[in-house]
Amino acid sequence: MAEPVRDSELKARIDQVLSAFVEQEAGLLVAIDAQLKPVADQLRTAVADGKRLRAAFAYWGWRAAGQPDSEAMVRAAAAMELVHAAAVVHDDLIDESPIRRGAPTAHLALRYAVAEGPGQDAAGRALAMLTGDLLMSWAGQLFAGCGLPAAYLARARPLWATLARELVAGECLEILRTRAAPSEASSLEIVRYKTAKYTVEHPLHLGGLLAGAPPALLDTFTAYGVPLGEAFQLRDDLLGVFGDPRRTGKSNLDDLAGAKPTALLALTLAGATGPDRARLRALLGRDDLGPAELDGLRGIMIRSGARTRVEELIAERATAARGALGRAALPSQAATALAELVTAATARTS
Repeated sequence: MAEPVRDSELKARIDQVLSAFVEQEAGLLVAIDAQLKPVADQLRTAVADGKRLRAAFAYWGWRAAGQPDSEAMVRAAAAMELVHAAAVVHDDLIDESPIRRGAPTAHLALRYAVAEGPGQDAAGRALAMLTGDLLMSWAGQLFAGCGLPAAYLARARPLWATLARELVAGECLEILRTRAAPSEASSLEIVRYKTAKYTVEHPLHLGGLLAGAPPALLDTFTAYGVPLGEAFQLRDDLLGVFGDPRRTGKSNLDDLAGAKPTALLALTLAGATGPDRARLRALLGRDDLGPAELDGLRGIMIRSGARTRVEELIAERATAARGALGRAALPSQAATALAELVTAATARTS
């Protein structure tokens, strides 16, 4: 019997693949011109850390289809982390977020790579946009060169178009609905397309398609992956306001200053009393929010019942994901790993 793959060992293998790939590609970039070093440094930073959940889901999608451990599959799975890195750089740029993982975001760090002057901020933003674009290109490059047979890759290649379309659709919907009156349904639609699908369902489908999974197994991945991906983002929304910045690496004020149409905000507006609702509307979207305003907004979210309701939504979706696993006849190692990933995605502090 094959030895089980431990989460820590899989993460280490994914980290190794990403480190080697990024070092090689960053070196080739700087070889064009040494002035590109700040961009190369940000490419390294974008990929340097992470939970590697998306790669783990891709790997276990492969194993759930009955395939053995494979270094080539680990490389293919690691490509999902480059998709995530690209999405993060672009998301921070769109949201004008100042901090990610406790360090300046790419568009702020890269402003110092250009000459001081009126266009410095715009130049930093342009460089960050191109950094994100290159990371997305790298994802396809790593996937195509992972070492799996061409026939395997062909089965999964159409998924990349779906992934990109739905990820961009979610980002666009968030922009279009920011500062509008959010509803729970519209907020959950953004969650589904901006994060849920590319975090869980699409990686599982990637691994499954590479492995030649039958349609019934892909349906199981959807029944498990969509609710779990939504729960993952709902937890992110709570951590964005109530989490410890020392653990999340982000400011608690980002979503509030940006008036992001999160489910947490939609539920707060729906459940708040008249005075609390008026206070909430007066504070949302302001760029001068401080600790006192944050405490006040947190109080409104708690009194409205929104914080409790989001926890309930997370629990409901985690239960649905576990139920989908329970109804499927998966190899024991894959079933155990996917069950553990439910907890890793939903019960976290960062």
